[in-house]
Amino acid sequence: MGDLLQPTHLIILAVVAFLLFGARRLPELGKGLGEGLRGFREGIKGVTDPPPTSTQQNTQAQPPAAPPASTTEPPRQS
Repeated sequence: MGDLLQPTHLIILAVVAFLLFGARRLPELGKGLGEGLRGFREGIKGVTDPPPTSTQQNTQAQPPAAPPASTTEPPRQS
């Protein structure tokens, strides 16, 4: 069972894949497989990253400060 991936076995698998899918579909299948693996790695990376610290959360949650009121104008009288 240890000799499963010998060069002759890989060549036979490549020929069978070529016959089943054709020359046009093989690059598309490889691209889809690569994108799937990339997405899987990014998903795993997101799970293992530590959560943001509390100081980062507090600075993002605060609304922008209102501009200061003008003190040069006198109060209006009715």
